[in-house]
Amino acid sequence: MPFLGQDWRSPGWRWVKTEDGWKRCEPFSPALEDGNNQLNDISHTVIITGDDENEEVYSTEDCEFAAKKRKKDHFRNNTDSQCFYREKWIYVHKESTRERHGYCTLGEAFNRLDFSSAIQDIRRFNYVVKLLQLIAKSQLTSLSGAAQKNYFNILDKIVQKVMEDQYNPRLIKDLLQDLSSTLCILIRGVGKSVLVGNINIWICRLETILLWQQQLKNLQMNKQVNNGLTLSDLPLHMLNNILYRFSDGWDIITLGQVTPTLYMLSEDRQLWKKLCQYHFAEKQFCRHLIPSEKGHIDWKLMYFALQKYYPIKEQYGDTLHFCRHCSILFWKDTGHPCTASDPNTCLMPVSPQHFIDLFKF
Repeated sequence: MPFLGQDWRSPGWRWVKTEDGWKRCEPFSPALEDGNNQLNDISHTVIITGDDENEEVYSTEDCEFAAKKRKKDHFRNNTDSQCFYREKWIYVHKESTRERHGYCTLGEAFNRLDFSSAIQDIRRFNYVVKLLQLIAKSQLTSLSGAAQKNYFNILDKIVQKVMEDQYNPRLIKDLLQDLSSTLCILIRGVGKSVLVGNINIWICRLETILLWQQQLKNLQMNKQVNNGLTLSDLPLHMLNNILYRFSDGWDIITLGQVTPTLYMLSEDRQLWKKLCQYHFAEKQFCRHLIPSEKGHIDWKLMYFALQKYYPIKEQYGDTLHFCRHCSILFWKDTGHPCTASDPNTCLMPVSPQHFIDLFKF
């Protein structure tokens, strides 16, 4: 027997935070709602085709069927935009309850957390790229078909942003390299692996990745003409202070290639020693001591040697946060409907690897 009203076991309405408080919202954006109304209006019209002598009039049922198909195609073609959900948070539940049935999947979370907008924020850019890289290495087949399509749409936007802004191309090259390696393995073992969609779709995606890699390889950095103060004009102690702010050894090496002065500062043993002490414990680098020709410890070589054995600390301008009270995953500046008396005490930053671990069952 069907329910005549709203199922009491449903999660309830969706709410969005505004200046006047929390307000109930619909799951679709106004643009899509207007499109739906236009598609619904088609079902009330009569379609006439052919010449005047051989006119074919479709019944209302046929028109309704055509309208439903157009509506389905409309949503399928707009899955690259994340306007289906206004709220930018998701409730993370791993088991069924009386209030909620099923569980939250990685693909669902990936679609709901608005990564398309996040890559436009420089504070979140590296975080999203690292998350996409982890998914490419091990969790790509865990995504649903819609989430996989959304994944490649976001990746396309990232590549285009790097081509336009020339921001951190090395990070994107590593991501594309890991993704192409994973796809090659999956396509070769397609009979053993689970790939959503036709195999030709994945071959086209692999070809697109190879094209992106070639574009990034041919990327030329624009030289900015500036008659004002440049990095080379700064005093040595300020340049040295800048190098000590870096947490990635490759960034130090790259900056050292700009001028001979920066190269001299980037080879400082104390700089690389501080970097090793920041990322690794004393017990770890004591096992891999690499002495130089003069008998001193080569901290630079030891940093890259330790990087092969142990993970380094990751720094991000902004990350996703998890509320231990509400079990909600969200971006901190967008907020979430928390019922705790002091929500700030319940928040926990979520690293990209922690994000993946949240959806492992």
